[in-house]
Amino acid sequence: MAFESRDAVFSRLIALHPKLIDLSLGRVIHLLGKLNQPHQRLPPVVHVAGTNGKGSVIATMKACLEADGRRVHVYTSPHLVHFHERISLCGTHITEDNLVQLLEECEAVNDGAPITFFEITTVAAFLAFSRTPADILLLETGLGGRLDATNLIAKPRLTVLTPISMDHQQFLGDTLTAIAYEKAGILKFGVPCFSSQQFSEVRDVILTRAKELSVPVFQQDHDWTINRQEGRLAFSLQGETKYFPLPTLAGSHQISNSGTAISALMALGDLAPRAQSISTGLQKVQWPARLQKLSRGKLIDMVHPDWEIWLDGGHNAAAGAMLSSHAKAQWRDRPLYLVSGMMSSKEAADFLRPLSSETKAVYTVSIPGEKNSFSANTLAEIAKGVGMNNIQSSDSITDAFAEIHKNSTELSRILICGSLYLAGTILARNS
Repeated sequence: MAFESRDAVFSRLIALHPKLIDLSLGRVIHLLGKLNQPHQRLPPVVHVAGTNGKGSVIATMKACLEADGRRVHVYTSPHLVHFHERISLCGTHITEDNLVQLLEECEAVNDGAPITFFEITTVAAFLAFSRTPADILLLETGLGGRLDATNLIAKPRLTVLTPISMDHQQFLGDTLTAIAYEKAGILKFGVPCFSSQQFSEVRDVILTRAKELSVPVFQQDHDWTINRQEGRLAFSLQGETKYFPLPTLAGSHQISNSGTAISALMALGDLAPRAQSISTGLQKVQWPARLQKLSRGKLIDMVHPDWEIWLDGGHNAAAGAMLSSHAKAQWRDRPLYLVSGMMSSKEAADFLRPLSSETKAVYTVSIPGEKNSFSANTLAEIAKGVGMNNIQSSDSITDAFAEIHKNSTELSRILICGSLYLAGTILARNS
């Protein structure tokens, strides 16, 4: 079976390097050279880096470009349920047979040399994109930017920087300026960059690097603005304001993400979508596990039909602050219960702290199948340490739901949060 073949290839590729993450470009450059440089035969590229919002911006751009009739390739990571989600060819996830064939081709040419799993699968993605005609490629960095495996496009059409904050400190540095330096590593000589709203120290790093490379930078609230006005988006650029529908993606932070996407779309020259296509795209954009409301499935069946179940994969301080802000603004009508699981590499306290005043109770879980997950008990202790009340560790997600349903006597809202790995498990098991 092809499925078993893919898993077998994955197992061999993972064994090629002792570290899951080892930021470097040398191994990728070498393998791409042996494959006749497929990254030099791609459609125009928009390269996107940042801490939060990368996927939402890419999903928005994709929806608007496709509404304009464009053929769009997309590369994102990580996946939620199936690896195929990472590689989209003209609007369709890569097929099993094509994926296996590309992975085996890369494996054969690599000939056992050390290379990380992300590096060799990125090379496979470049091969796929080079062999399927398209109008544009939306390319998301995996981690950081400067030494990310995707950062080998010499002349992208545009670069985009979404909000940069603290995350992955063990790989990118333990200060905001160090992390910003790594993210700004995707800037290329003379290539325009579009930036979301940034902290002042991040903005300084970006502008310094941009000056060194003669990069024109178009910044939110400086060169362009985006606001919600009377139930619609008001986007202003160079003194001109255009109005668009609100995005289908939930959360006030998606206003800013939409603005970042729109500003970049309008700068694509011959590929720029019409205003009507942007309007259509905003109303069709989909990005799972980003404040996603679940409407059916096994978990929904466990609670009262009028309860609300939401899913979000955010896992850092900025994501916690966003969820807290959304709860304050939109979720005051009923009690909010948290079901949270997190990876031990994350700063769980920083994520949970902003949510402490917004939740009635917190149920912690270990993420199924993830050896580097916090245990439910450890995460419960962290939640207690940031001032959360009514904390309970649960043996499973279904146990947490059963306890919430038993203990609540009123219409309630449950937010499952803390990890994309947990979100992927939910989406897979709730079908």
